Amino acid sequence: MRFQIDLDLHYQFDQANTVFLAVEAAYCPGQYVESEEMQIDRAELSRIAGDDGLGQRIWAQVPAGEMMLRYRATLDVTRPNLALEGMAAAPLHQIPGPVAPYLRPSRYCQSDKFGAFVGNQWGHLAGGTKVAAIRQWIQDELSYVPGSSDSDTHVLETFASRQGVCRDYAHMMCTMVRAAGIPARMVAVYSPFVTPQDFHAVAEVWLDGAWHLVDATGMCLPADMAVIAVGRDAYDVAFMDSQAPARMLGQSVQVSLL
Repeated sequence: MRFQIDLDLHYQFDQANTVFLAVEAAYCPGQYVESEEMQIDRAELSRIAGDDGLGQRIWAQVPAGEMMLRYRATLDVTRPNLALEGMAAAPLHQIPGPVAPYLRPSRYCQSDKFGAFVGNQWGHLAGGTKVAAIRQWIQDELSYVPGSSDSDTHVLETFASRQGVCRDYAHMMCTMVRAAGIPARMVAVYSPFVTPQDFHAVAEVWLDGAWHLVDATGMCLPADMAVIAVGRDAYDVAFMDSQAPARMLGQSVQVSLL
């Protein structure tokens, strides 16, 4: 699947600032970046590797005033859509070192609070079949309500309210899968099938010795997504982390099929 990404960010800073950006599509298996262009007016940029070596993050030193960021990319996504059912979960003692941290609770994903619930709901299932059942439960139980959560909302609040946006669905997915003893991490992606168009958050689960994308909102399949960044939760994959107060003047994410 080929698609084009058109991103425009327009922010105001009252003082010189350093921002940490995760907006470029990653060069990784399952997706090929055919072309891309990044422009940030009046900024000094430096890049570092993303978490787990996936993709790149950008340190942008920007002067006081307005920041105009433009990112354009064309991608070919070759990732297959694989059924989770039947995939095996690794025994804990066989989980690799780089994967093991994604078994643990994190800032927004208090998986240690959900062990009993997950055991009661899906204790009779195993591996990918359990993960698929958790994904379906989240899609069925939660209502997608824009504005129902904010950057401080954690999974305990989402579980109580039964509503949220993609960020909250992904947190719930990571939390419950970790509570089941299966590694799960948060992923920021682009997709042409996200409504309304914006940065999108999904999960990845460790099954059959590899990471597999899972969208609990039901909007996207693995073949529909371009991965940007991965991490423990939304804190790690935010598209922009600003050291100084920032005011949004405009933001547009458009992903279109080619």
